[in-house]
Amino acid sequence: MKIGFIGTGNMGMALMKGYLAAKPEGRDSLYAYDRDTAKLETLSEELGFSVCKDAREVATQAEYVLFAVKPHVIADVIQEIGDSVDWSKKIIISIAAGITMDFIEFECKDLMKAKGTAARVKVIRVMPNTPALVGCGMSALARNTYVSDAEFQEVFELFSSIGKAEEVEEKLMDAVVGVSGSSPAYVYLFIEALADGAVLQGMDRKKAYIFAAQSVLGAAAMVLETGMHPGELKDMVCSPGGTTIEAVEKLEAMGLRSAVNAAVRTAAEKSRAMRK
Repeated sequence: MKIGFIGTGNMGMALMKGYLAAKPEGRDSLYAYDRDTAKLETLSEELGFSVCKDAREVATQAEYVLFAVKPHVIADVIQEIGDSVDWSKKIIISIAAGITMDFIEFECKDLMKAKGTAARVKVIRVMPNTPALVGCGMSALARNTYVSDAEFQEVFELFSSIGKAEEVEEKLMDAVVGVSGSSPAYVYLFIEALADGAVLQGMDRKKAYIFAAQSVLGAAAMVLETGMHPGELKDMVCSPGGTTIEAVEKLEAMGLRSAVNAAVRTAAEKSRAMRK
């Protein structure tokens, strides 16, 4: 499996590190290009992948071509690669937010059409999130009809190397933005608020962040590892007439549940609007 990375920012770097942690022997199959050549060389010295002089070389060398670039430049990158490759023989992976598979397929087919070749362009769209940087990411993957099960599984394993991954229909990608793409920011706000509350009660701030963050981490692990409903887990903590049920009642009264619901909806709506 030859993988080419166009862009080695935080997510591209996390993917390479996760992949190599799972498959150390795979470094000879990794190719990358980034406009920041100094950063690219430094990262290559650390991880041992092959440095390419431009995006075209990446696409030529690799079978799986991963676009880890900003959404507004993805069309330019495809044009830069041009018709120098047979797009029908590549699997394109895009983590560019808001860029649909149809858009990528059209751009590539248009290049092949100019060359007089009919292309069946294989595209996998992925929405990862920033906890991938510490191996705890959540990635949603959607594929078009040309991608085989075996090809998809290779990419699925790549993103599983940086956390958890799930296949979804592309129409759910806006919901994914709301529930996992943007939600680390909501959780950081919650952790900060928990810590502020502890500081108000006299705790040292550094310790408050540790208590708050570890409690959020542990609660999330309970949901994933037990398979129990979050409401059931909540009830296990809430003793009759105790401190927790009184605190939960206060959160409900002040609208925590509706505020979070609104945040997910707002992020999803913004994601839809960015495509127009």
